[in-house]
Amino acid sequence: MQDLTADAGRAIDRAPDGRAVDRALERALVLAARGPADGPNPQVGCVLVDPAGAVVGEGWHHGAGTPHAEAAALASADRARLRGATAVVTLEPCHHSGRTPPCSVALRDAGVARVVYACADPNPVAAGGAAWLARHGVEVRTGSRSGASPHVLDRADRLLEPWAAPWTLGRPWVTGKTATSLDGRVAAADGTSRWITGAAARAHAHTVRTAVDAIVAGTGTVLTDDPALTARRPDGSHHARQPVRVVVGRRAVPPDAAVRRGPGTWRHAATHDLAAVLDELGKDGARRVLLEGGPTLLGAALRAGLVDELHAYLAPVLLGAGTAAVPDLDIATLAQAQRWHTHETHRLGEDVLVVARRTERKH
Repeated sequence: MQDLTADAGRAIDRAPDGRAVDRALERALVLAARGPADGPNPQVGCVLVDPAGAVVGEGWHHGAGTPHAEAAALASADRARLRGATAVVTLEPCHHSGRTPPCSVALRDAGVARVVYACADPNPVAAGGAAWLARHGVEVRTGSRSGASPHVLDRADRLLEPWAAPWTLGRPWVTGKTATSLDGRVAAADGTSRWITGAAARAHAHTVRTAVDAIVAGTGTVLTDDPALTARRPDGSHHARQPVRVVVGRRAVPPDAAVRRGPGTWRHAATHDLAAVLDELGKDGARRVLLEGGPTLLGAALRAGLVDELHAYLAPVLLGAGTAAVPDLDIATLAQAQRWHTHETHRLGEDVLVVARRTERKH
């Protein structure tokens, strides 16, 4: 992807407006992805373009308590070149005073004349920046109104989906994980499952654990496999950030179970109502939840429509028999199949990770 700042003299408005917005939004998305995916705040990027069409500032949000993307971009720019500039942002500028001041006011005060944003802010506490800017003389446009391509707008939506889940879904964002052979088995006929995937895939799965707020497993998995459910490095040491470990099911968790040990906290939800568990986790502030509970828990979540993203680790192994990754979903014909959208693919040593999302494209 072209770095717009590599040629600051290039006039971004020489291209048609939609293409110019696409280029700026693409750059803003690259910047946004540099911010932390975990935590309470969204990943946001901002690009500032002066009236001559040159990129004069850019920024992204580095995490809770740090300047927002718009403020970081303004700080990087020559203030003299901001009068009449356009701010292209992946998320609607906030109009909220918390640990940082409102970005809407900062943009107006800097002399920005136009704001283009890809996604509206679903958080009622922070939303309202677009309307406030419009009332105070700043031209405001959505990305779609500015002619941005559906592809770029879809990328912006998908970057923000997990963070926005509490408002758009009313619960945390749920990722289901499988690690299977090429023929879809999570264990051989004799029940052995360690290890189907290789070291690189397992290390990646532990980095995913560091980015979620809670890991959920069923009592069946805890009693059979005795997982610790902690986030660990390849050398066995623990990552600094540990998700809450939640065991779901009515059977007792043994006193010596590995899930009881290690850093962080764990809890036992003595229920089969996964929706209620997710509701409680959401009330506690969890935004991202990872299901590592085996086929039974994953199947129940899929049947209930509670999985938003699937991480399918595929190993070049054939078993021919054994436990399937997903149990019966009451699908009788291909026309009833659950259809997902490929979001990302990664090569991890000899294995492949497919990340798929349920959500339909919006643009």
